[in-house]
Amino acid sequence: MTDPTAPAQPYRVLARKYRPARFADLIGQEAMVRTLGNALRTGRIAHAYMLTGVRGVGKTSTARIIARALNCIGVDGSGGPTIDPCGVCANCQAIAEDRHVDVLEMDAASRTGVGDMRELIDGVRYLPVQARYKIYIIDEVHMLSMAAFNALLKTLEEPPAHVKFVFATTEIRKVPITILSRCQRFDLRRIEADRLVEHFRRIAVDEDVVVEDEALRLIARAADGSVRDGLSLLDQAIALGEGPVEGERVRDMLGLADRGQIFALFGSAMKGAVPDALDRFDAAYRSGADPVALLQDLLAVVHMVTRLKTAPESVEATSLPEIERVEGGALAGSLSVPVLTRAWQILLKGLGETQTAPVPRQAAEMVLIRLAHVANLPDPAQLVRLLDDARGGAAPGPAPAPSGPAANGGMRAEAGGRPRPAPAAAAPPQPDPAPAAAVAALPQPDSFEAAVALFAERREAILHAQLLQDVHLVRFEAGRIELRLRPQASRDIPNRMGSLLSEWTGRRWLIIISDAAGEQTLRERADAAEAALRHQLSQHPLVRAVLDAFPGAEIERVRSPDGAVPAAAPTPPPPTPISGRPAGSFAPDPYPPGDYVPADYPDDDVDPYDGDEFP
Repeated sequence: MTDPTAPAQPYRVLARKYRPARFADLIGQEAMVRTLGNALRTGRIAHAYMLTGVRGVGKTSTARIIARALNCIGVDGSGGPTIDPCGVCANCQAIAEDRHVDVLEMDAASRTGVGDMRELIDGVRYLPVQARYKIYIIDEVHMLSMAAFNALLKTLEEPPAHVKFVFATTEIRKVPITILSRCQRFDLRRIEADRLVEHFRRIAVDEDVVVEDEALRLIARAADGSVRDGLSLLDQAIALGEGPVEGERVRDMLGLADRGQIFALFGSAMKGAVPDALDRFDAAYRSGADPVALLQDLLAVVHMVTRLKTAPESVEATSLPEIERVEGGALAGSLSVPVLTRAWQILLKGLGETQTAPVPRQAAEMVLIRLAHVANLPDPAQLVRLLDDARGGAAPGPAPAPSGPAANGGMRAEAGGRPRPAPAAAAPPQPDPAPAAAVAALPQPDSFEAAVALFAERREAILHAQLLQDVHLVRFEAGRIELRLRPQASRDIPNRMGSLLSEWTGRRWLIIISDAAGEQTLRERADAAEAALRHQLSQHPLVRAVLDAFPGAEIERVRSPDGAVPAAAPTPPPPTPISGRPAGSFAPDPYPPGDYVPADYPDDDVDPYDGDEFP
């Protein structure tokens, strides 16, 4: 009979009450259990273990089980390391109650410094007091400072035979590689939702609590592979009220919408029914659903429907609830992959906006409106078909016709690869006058000078300067130009010139490189005209009088009253040295390679080929 005056035992939460005490109690970690079991049976026990995984999958519990397995002495006190600790010997009980003197558990999140690590290392050299091995369990080891890691390196590499280290971390990438290389690493896996449901069902039976299957599935989905998170949610659901734990109660607790409402909301959005989608969202919000959770559920629906659409064999039908199997299958049959991909991108971007928005509800509604309007837009393939239909089914470009009836055996292939009979006789296509009229409206240079001037008009200043200085014209025809390039000229001048002329004039221009001498460059011709004009004007009596009156004076610029440059005499006399320019012919080139500087040109009003004159 229970003594009513005895103090009541404090309640232990399910996450602590059902903490694994043996390897057999671990769920979902069969690979690690098998490896450790073989190591214990064969005596190949490592001196350091690194356990990593997400929160709540059993890292710290596994570390304690390893400590019990290494120090268990059996019921009779003569046992050795075993994969199945007895749980009744002094070592097993002391480790389970966290009071064993030789099993030291340290939280690296609160003891991160090198001083804490030196204190730990100082005790390594002493033999265990009671147990077979001295076990050091360091939880959240990635929180140690770099100095603490460095202090641990030498001891971790060559520890005494009686010392074992067990590390646990959720951030394995933050652990230095020098530490990882000295440990045996085990990655603890997330627990699948089905395994969690079965585990929670057994615990509910042990606790004598009735929990609906829908409630268990909701808790397992919210746990996201973490046993501890799921047990905490189950504990909270049991404490909500008397009676069975129903799915509706768990949904309200988690702030989730009904699965059927989620499918209905997604269906309304993909049909473009904005009012219906907003009404369903308002109903879910009034019932307690979180806007962020609603968008996450919609993302999960898009992912599930896409998998059903693209790889139905990879989705086990037995693992899906009935509503998801039926509604998801219907959506997979009515929506295409491009539409689903577009919906995924909109929801994924909208989820981030909702999480940072001042009013998440408004942001979520804007995401739904955006999704509903985009759902009515055609995909790229449909858009191409619509454009083709608008042009009367004409193909984007002309296709070459077969040379004779024997080509392809009198058959023509369609887009899908299926041949169809070619027409017996087809009238030659009539030329479309619209392109010819459009080409006629474009500039059509009739000389090389006009073609070069076109580059200045289109603001291609660098190429225009190169054409003035580095190109000798050999022959010019409409659509065909032969050139000789100077040695220092850029090699891509012909390609750029032909491409731009074809674009601007609407016709194909062929630029040919020739070895013929050709004419002078446009810059040389302009310099020759300038020199002839200066010589002609220097012989004028008034100009000669000024030059004689002021020794050393030079003609700086020549300008007519209207601002135009006067034409030079048709047959100028031999040039004389003016302004320091050499007499005789214009060879060698007055503009050697690398000396082309636009500022050295004469004034804009004098030089008709100066690029600064053009817009």
